[in-house]
Amino acid sequence: MSATEQISIRVEPTQQSRLSQVDFNHLKFGQSMSDHMLVAEYADGKWQDVSIVPYGNISISPSMSALHYGQAIFEGIKAYKFADGTVSIFRPDKNWERFNKSAARLQMPEVPKEIFLDGLKQLLAVDQDWVPSVEGTSLYIRPFMFATEAALGVHPSVSYKFLIITCPVGAYYSKPISLKVETHYTRAAEGGVGFSKNAGNYALSLYPTQLANNEGYDQIMWTDALEHKYIEEAGTANLIFRIGDTIITPHGDTILHGVTRRTIMELAEKWGYKAEQRKVSVQELIDGIKAGKVTEAFAAGTAATITHIDRIGFEGTDYTLPPVEGREFSNKVLTYLNDLRYGKIEDPYGWNMLVGK
Repeated sequence: MSATEQISIRVEPTQQSRLSQVDFNHLKFGQSMSDHMLVAEYADGKWQDVSIVPYGNISISPSMSALHYGQAIFEGIKAYKFADGTVSIFRPDKNWERFNKSAARLQMPEVPKEIFLDGLKQLLAVDQDWVPSVEGTSLYIRPFMFATEAALGVHPSVSYKFLIITCPVGAYYSKPISLKVETHYTRAAEGGVGFSKNAGNYALSLYPTQLANNEGYDQIMWTDALEHKYIEEAGTANLIFRIGDTIITPHGDTILHGVTRRTIMELAEKWGYKAEQRKVSVQELIDGIKAGKVTEAFAAGTAATITHIDRIGFEGTDYTLPPVEGREFSNKVLTYLNDLRYGKIEDPYGWNMLVGK
């Protein structure tokens, strides 16, 4: 499918909306799916049968290759509702770009812009009433793709299914979180798939995260596979620190290149802060906390947005970060992003993709 080729998206409206069954004042993350989903099939070397249909179960073969060999990738995006009813999706073009980088690494077909972005806009036009209007809430968007060839044998699948599902959500984290520095288990290694948003990266995190939970921590702070010396990311988000007057985020191909992280670092530079993407050692962080140089630490991601970190555990000792209310940069950027995404201020960067009212 060329960049100029037009596609036709079939729309099959639901006969029974579930909208009235949702309590929008008490949303649980990822549990109330919207009425419709986008579905596209890849077979015979091309994308076909693109449709928006009622949300529901799908039929799969027990020998489907994704179940056995892990060809499965996804993205996380959010849509917001302005006061005048306009629906806006925040920087989905960057998620589309990252999705296709994940696809290339896992030997999967790229999804054309006409299906991913145009299909997303049409899906939200159909389900715009599902976008919550209460501040602090949003419509979480989950594009994903998996291999569907019904055959065993380690090789790239010849067929795939791409879907987009959505659900109204509140905050992923409702309070500051604590992290345990992980120095035994590994999330990703150089040359691997750490930069991609694939299902396997999350599966392997579950056991060590549970061990950290058992010790009283909310999440893990992953470190490099070779020496466990350098900080990488948290279990569900990127990490950003303010050390002295510099905004710093760990960087490398073992780390997911987050859209929220990218946005925050771009804003830091535009606002005149010194901003660095580089290796950050655990020792630099701990020494900085003890010396009072680390004044801000937070997780950044689509689901997490900006979540303050109040405590970091390392080698049996807990290190407490400064009070949240005094954190100048992270509070400023959170307020700015909320105002931008809810349409309260002008969008000078063109980050909001408007769907309509």
